[in-house]
Amino acid sequence: MLPLAALLLSCLSAAASGDPRRNGTLSPEASAVWDVSRVQRSVDERFLSLAVDASLVVEGKFMYLLGSSKLRTLAKALTPAFLRFGGTRQDFMVYDPASIRSHGYHHHHQNSDFTADSCEKLELPPLLEERLRKEWVQQETLLRKEDLERKYKRVKFTEYDVDLLYAFANCTKMDLIFGLNALLRTPGNVWNSSNARSLIQYCESKHYKMSWELGNEPNSYEKKAGVRVDGYQLGQDFVHLREILRESKFYHNAGLYGPDISQPRDHRRDLLEGFLQSASEVIDACTWHQYYVNGRDTSLEDFLDPEVLDTLILKTNEVLETVNLVTPQKKVWLGETSSAYGGGAIGLSDTFVAGFMWLDKLGLAAKIGMDVVIRQVFIGSGSYHLVDDDLEPLPDYWLSVLYKRLVGREVLSVEIFSGFVLHGKRKLLRVYLHCTNRKSASYRNGSVTLIALNLSNKPARIALPAPASDSPVDAYVLQSNQPTKEGLYSRSVTLNGKLLQMVDDKTLPDLKGVFLPPGEHLQLPGYSFAFFVLPEARALACQ
Repeated sequence: MLPLAALLLSCLSAAASGDPRRNGTLSPEASAVWDVSRVQRSVDERFLSLAVDASLVVEGKFMYLLGSSKLRTLAKALTPAFLRFGGTRQDFMVYDPASIRSHGYHHHHQNSDFTADSCEKLELPPLLEERLRKEWVQQETLLRKEDLERKYKRVKFTEYDVDLLYAFANCTKMDLIFGLNALLRTPGNVWNSSNARSLIQYCESKHYKMSWELGNEPNSYEKKAGVRVDGYQLGQDFVHLREILRESKFYHNAGLYGPDISQPRDHRRDLLEGFLQSASEVIDACTWHQYYVNGRDTSLEDFLDPEVLDTLILKTNEVLETVNLVTPQKKVWLGETSSAYGGGAIGLSDTFVAGFMWLDKLGLAAKIGMDVVIRQVFIGSGSYHLVDDDLEPLPDYWLSVLYKRLVGREVLSVEIFSGFVLHGKRKLLRVYLHCTNRKSASYRNGSVTLIALNLSNKPARIALPAPASDSPVDAYVLQSNQPTKEGLYSRSVTLNGKLLQMVDDKTLPDLKGVFLPPGEHLQLPGYSFAFFVLPEARALACQ
């Protein structure tokens, strides 16, 4: 028999304060069981990854925002990670090496042979940054209009844009994935690779280490561009791209990911099946996109609804079944994902409540079979960004930093039984368990991190069983800066009661847990989520 440790969870009827140390009366409403003797599955160390939306390049001057030292400070805290450059506009982008930008911005890096000190040199001057931020707000209105009308113009980008993008990835230590245009097609409806070839040659001449994708959401090409590409042909296009990469000494073994399809609708999987039949050998991971709701008609209640959160299981299983039929063992990624499609839900996707969808997705995706989850978007148009138009970090950003620091690659099993229920079977307390990330946190072997989400306005109380009850706990409890339901709309977040904000443009605050001595109950206030690190859990799986 595997040594099972039982973890008792129960809810308080009396309201508890936000202080994780506060005790209350125990009611035996919910209990959970965890197994820390073996690893259920492991994810990539870049599991939580980021996207920069290709809309940034629609007017090239906005690429200079990637030179902001504040933005780079924020990005560095989220490594190791992939940085995906792609999205809807990627299939309207054409590489044009000849054209020189005429937007009056001095190209302020002369050479792109990046050394450690060139990252300092490439920084954006503060006055220019301020001007660009103001202009970006107007640009977003134009981009939104384009998205609503589905009328997309061709966008030219130059080697300067590629340099700025690569400098950002390189100086923040992220692994760049560049999305190529799959809508450049011959009269016979085969991908025309000549434009991609010249871009790849340029990147090779600069020794830019990067991976590649081809096309974004090919299932919607007809709606966006009046072009139909079936899965098998798309797969052939990927085979062709892989040949181009293999011919290159530098990109011989470069990563290639695809097909970046939208989540299955009405259980249709023909595009993915056809694609995998012709291309499963040439891709390093199969990518698909997932959003829970439509940003234009969703509600606060959706963001807190366990049934909405569980739709991820259904969609993931459909994709995994398809992949495993054709190519078992192939890694599967959420190649683009956030709360709401259509650019996010204004006033929800950029507020505290979005954290419930984001943290639950990270917990659930790791558990049910995803290897990497790419968050749409670090910076770019829409309201599901981690960093807002003033380059201020939003609540989901802080949550992501804590996840990176405290949550390791190894997924452990934890199950909740009975209790903490509202309206029948809706579980409003959700938990996930991982080994602690010992690389970035100074925790010892055998430590575990419990992720807990309380979707109810009532506080919950968690009692730890032996042997875990002998371990002290570091509690990292995240709440809105206003405790009421109104606080769910806040764009600020507190850690153990302290407001999180940058110290200055180059310094993040200390993110410290509250120390709980062994034997204390864990408190989870209403509408909160938390990471509880047990440094002396002595988990066999985490040794």
